[in-house]
Amino acid sequence: MNQANITFLGAGNIATAIISGLIQQGFQAARITAADPSEEQLSALKHLKINTSLHNVDAIAGADVVILSVKPDVVASVAATIAPAIVDDPPLLISVAAGVTTGSLSAWLGGDVPVIRCMPNTPAKVQMGATGMFANPRVSDEQKKLAEEILGAVGICVWLETDDQLDAVTALSGSGPAYFFYIMELIEAAGIQLGLDPQICRRLVEQTALGAATMVVESSADPADLRRQVTSKGGTTEAAIARLQNGGLAAIVGSAINAAHRRSIELSELVD
Repeated sequence: MNQANITFLGAGNIATAIISGLIQQGFQAARITAADPSEEQLSALKHLKINTSLHNVDAIAGADVVILSVKPDVVASVAATIAPAIVDDPPLLISVAAGVTTGSLSAWLGGDVPVIRCMPNTPAKVQMGATGMFANPRVSDEQKKLAEEILGAVGICVWLETDDQLDAVTALSGSGPAYFFYIMELIEAAGIQLGLDPQICRRLVEQTALGAATMVVESSADPADLRRQVTSKGGTTEAAIARLQNGGLAAIVGSAINAAHRRSIELSELVD
């Protein structure tokens, strides 16, 4: 990967997270370029010592990989701008724009371009992200491996069989951090109502969430097994879990994720 030239079109949060992760993994800053119309955005990347440009076409010259990290509503115009410059020797194009299908990207870029659509999530900012990826038929095995190394710099990545599965990934892991933040918020508020100091509540909830997630990652048991292991008959945990189950939490969570999935599909249709 260190021999690849990578250009980011758009220098926002996700681009910054991926660039930071790459450099922490030992990737050469001199091989990274970021383009953005905002000088302020680019100046925020100066400490990373990468190349910067205000112009997309200039930035992609010599790029092996172009990462579209702009907002979905401007992807079409950005793609149309760079299409003439890549027609003879197309680079691998990776899009992190939500809701933009590989079919649309290919059409806007001229049709014969290797395209990977992916959906990272915000924990990429701390190199703990989860990214779903789908590649069109033009993407080679070598390019897939390169994409894995790039997105792997900010967390885990998984390959999907179809483009539309990205809508499910959006509902699950793309929006997922907010679900966990909300649960943490509710637990913290309940602790305060029980008389605990807010700062103590925050520390306890943070560490409990981190510890629980770490146990799931490091254990061979699934979450249901781990839950049963800490739910003693007649104990406090059983009382709480019973209330959650009787209150219909499973149906609420399922309905919420289905709502996010439907909205992802709707937004994809709007963008395309």
